[in-house]
Amino acid sequence: MLRTKEILTAIGALGCAIGIGFIMQNSDSAQALYGPTEIQHPEDMPELKGASAANALLDVQEIKLTSAEFDTGIKLPQPEAEVTKVSTPSSALAEPKMYETSEATPAATCEISALARPVAAAMVDLSMQAPCLPNERVTVHHNGMIFTVTTSAKGEISLRVPALAEEAVFILAFTNGDGAVAQTTVEELADFDRSVLQWKGNTGFQIHAREFGADYGSAGHLWSGAPGEIADAVSGNSGVLTRHGDMQAADPLLAEVYSFPKAYNARKGNIALSVETEVTATNCGLEIEAQSLEIQPDGNIKTQNLTLPVPDCDAEGSFLVLNNLLQDLKVAGR
Repeated sequence: MLRTKEILTAIGALGCAIGIGFIMQNSDSAQALYGPTEIQHPEDMPELKGASAANALLDVQEIKLTSAEFDTGIKLPQPEAEVTKVSTPSSALAEPKMYETSEATPAATCEISALARPVAAAMVDLSMQAPCLPNERVTVHHNGMIFTVTTSAKGEISLRVPALAEEAVFILAFTNGDGAVAQTTVEELADFDRSVLQWKGNTGFQIHAREFGADYGSAGHLWSGAPGEIADAVSGNSGVLTRHGDMQAADPLLAEVYSFPKAYNARKGNIALSVETEVTATNCGLEIEAQSLEIQPDGNIKTQNLTLPVPDCDAEGSFLVLNNLLQDLKVAGR
C-alpha cells in the first residue's frame, strides 16, 4: 500500500513500560461489548489535540489492553429440552362423523437448518436455510469470533469461514431468538497459524501482514487491498487474509482473519503483523473499539480488547499503526 500521507505510528511492547499508543475506555459501548476497564479520557491526553496529517508524529502514551469476552447481547439459540412421549388418553367424546371434519390447512412452520463442511486451508463451508426469514440479520458465533451477515431473498446464507477449533461449532442467531447450530471436525487446523481482528461499524480497521521482510506495497504484504489467495495458502506459498461480515448492514460486526500455512511452508523467518486504521471523516475524533484473537500452541484463544481515541479531523488521511496488538509469527520452515 503506497504511503503518500504521513503515517502516525505508536509502537511498543505489551506488558512493558512503553505503550503501543492506545488506551481502554469505560464507555457504555465498551462495557457492553468487552466488559469493564480502567477509565482515561482523551482530553487527558494532549498528544491527541491538533494532530496534523502533514509533518506530524503522534506520540500517545499509557496504553492498557485487557482480555474479556466480545459480547453482542444477542440471545443465542438453546438446544430443546428432552421431550418425553406418552400415549394419547382415550376421549369420552363420540368420534366425529366424516362430514363434520374440517379441511383447514395447518399453519406453516419455519424450519431452520445449518450445515458445516471442512474444506482446504482449515476453512469451513457454512450454509443455512431459513425460508421464512429472508433478508434478515444473522450473527455468526464461532469460538470467540463474531460477525454479522444477511440472509438472501430466499432466507439462505453460504459462507467460507476459517476454523478456530478442531471441533468447530458454529451458532447462527437471528435477532428474534431463532437460530441454528452446525458442527464439523477440521483436522488441518494444527497446520496453520491464525490471527483474528474484529470490530463493530465502519471504523477502518485492517490487518497488515508483511511476510519474511516484505515492504509495504510489495509482494508478501497482505492486507484488505491485496489479501492473497486461498490456493497459495493450500500450497504453502504464502498466507491469506479473509474478511467476514456484511458491511452494508446497519452497525455490522466485522472480522478479518490472517492464516499462514506453517506446516507447508519451506521458508524460515518472521511475519510482521500490525493493525492499522486510517483517520477519515467517518472516524475522526471518535473512539473506536476492536478485539484480537490468536490461537495459542495449546489450542486456547488469547484475546485482547482495545479502545482507540482517533485524532481530530485535521489529521484526516493519516494512519494509526499498532505493531504489538497481534503477535508476530516466527516460521521455522519444513
